[in-house]
Amino acid sequence: MNEENVCYATSSPSAALTWITLAFFAGFAGVSAYGPIIAKLKETMAMGPFWMGLLASCPALTGSLLRIPFGAIVDRFGGKTPILTLLSFAAIGVAGITLMFTFAPSPDHSHYPLFFLFGILCGCGIAVFSVGIPSVSYWYPQKKQGSALALYAGLGNLAPGLFAVVLPSMVVALGFIASYVFWFVMVTLLLALVVKFMKDAPYFQYRQMGIEIDPDALLHACGEELIPSGNAMASIKEAGADWRTWALTFFYFVSFGGFIALTVWLPTYWAELFSTGIVAAGLLTALYSLSCSLLRVAGGFVSDSLGGETVVLASFVAVTLGAILMVTTTDSFAVAVAGQMILALGMGFANAAVFKLVPKYSPKSVGGAAGIVGGLGAFGGFVIPPLMGLFVKAYGDSGYAWGYSVFVALALASLVVFLILKRQAPSKMARPLKEEA
Repeated sequence: MNEENVCYATSSPSAALTWITLAFFAGFAGVSAYGPIIAKLKETMAMGPFWMGLLASCPALTGSLLRIPFGAIVDRFGGKTPILTLLSFAAIGVAGITLMFTFAPSPDHSHYPLFFLFGILCGCGIAVFSVGIPSVSYWYPQKKQGSALALYAGLGNLAPGLFAVVLPSMVVALGFIASYVFWFVMVTLLLALVVKFMKDAPYFQYRQMGIEIDPDALLHACGEELIPSGNAMASIKEAGADWRTWALTFFYFVSFGGFIALTVWLPTYWAELFSTGIVAAGLLTALYSLSCSLLRVAGGFVSDSLGGETVVLASFVAVTLGAILMVTTTDSFAVAVAGQMILALGMGFANAAVFKLVPKYSPKSVGGAAGIVGGLGAFGGFVIPPLMGLFVKAYGDSGYAWGYSVFVALALASLVVFLILKRQAPSKMARPLKEEA
């Protein structure tokens, strides 16, 4: 047998996709914890809408900014080490929240900085996303990346929706302490499984074994088409020098940043504007979050079929429509639910389509581009909730509806940027060559 036909790397694309997805699921569970927390802390700390929104979004701060360096270092070190680092920080944050409720069952305003700190640590887990994007991309040929990345991101994104259902019910039945002990055990268990079973892409395994890497042989034997540059900073610089990376970043700021923002905002929206209880608000939030995540999977397959640009265009039209419905209703529960679900449709499909375009527009710097797009894009989850909170401060309870005008403006701006980007679309994805480290 020709040695070029033998892949010496262990694991497989499907196994790697499974463990990388579970790692993202564990990390992204961090953002879901702040729905139940904010409702409780709002009462005991007497927070205003702005400070409430800031605390609710603090996991998104580190979850977004850390995506840039951690996504880029995949090109240098592979994905396993940065994933384990981020999940470890997230586990520490969960432990801190658990201890806070143990020793301060009714926190006051003096505990605000500590909850903010532990929220920032929990948010480190969200940054696993930008590590997983290049990690999955290096396992799959480009023609299958849209579907693989959609499965990875869509299933990983199920975490907030599932926890929006589970945590409020557990809090009511067991209390905050027991609920967060369960969460800590789950994160720690998944961390241990990743340590044991996850493997880096064949390129990194070959390099660790000291095997000379021939890109053509690696493609033929292992199916790895994209070759890392090996230089994290060069990957960031090359991606950052292309203005199209920033167009994709803005799209992701609206779609995925908006997804995170609504995941932490909707429990309060439903409870305050429509007077639902904590469990009902959690179920409605879960309906949005789970739908958005599953639609992201569908969006990946559609993007492979129709092209990422077509799906991006349709998605932001849907986001515009959904946001307009949310703005114009303060008393119709059915219209609000319809608007929420149209937002889930638009954001879910847009999230998949944007990352279908990342390898297309940045084939030589996938890690760097994934870090910039995923990192600064997710920063929307930190920026948007306080902005929506300002509408509540200005208009009272009706401000919970008017706050969605932020999404109307962002979606319309995305359509303008799309029309500019479309004129610069490459005709096909070029296969990158390996660069020197």
